[in-house]
Amino acid sequence: MGNPEKIYEAFGELLYVVAMADGEIQDSELKVIKEELADYKFGEQVLWSFNYEKEKKNPLEDTYKKVITCCEAHGPEKEYQYLIELLEKMSKASAGMDDNEAKAISSFRADLIKKFREATDRINTRRN
Repeated sequence: MGNPEKIYEAFGELLYVVAMADGEIQDSELKVIKEELADYKFGEQVLWSFNYEKEKKNPLEDTYKKVITCCEAHGPEKEYQYLIELLEKMSKASAGMDDNEAKAISSFRADLIKKFREATDRINTRRN
């Protein structure tokens, strides 16, 4: 298993990638992130990482690859379920896009969430 602190950094990075998929972080997405992380036991670490990525403006594809590598190195983690739920809530909160942009964002987010859901399902199947 990898460094536990790194997985929460990866969560923040992934939130950033998904929120920026349309080129900007919308106020509704930021509101969901802050509200949800306020009550999450690792919320400070995740929010710090999200804000760091927001400030640095690293390329989304590079950041996404970094997240996947971290999660693979870390291995099974029950907290992935929380991340999936947060990504879904954040995705539903966004608005103000044209149809083409909305379809592209929706596909990207769906693929991303699907990968994490499949990984979580595999982890949970092995644990039973």
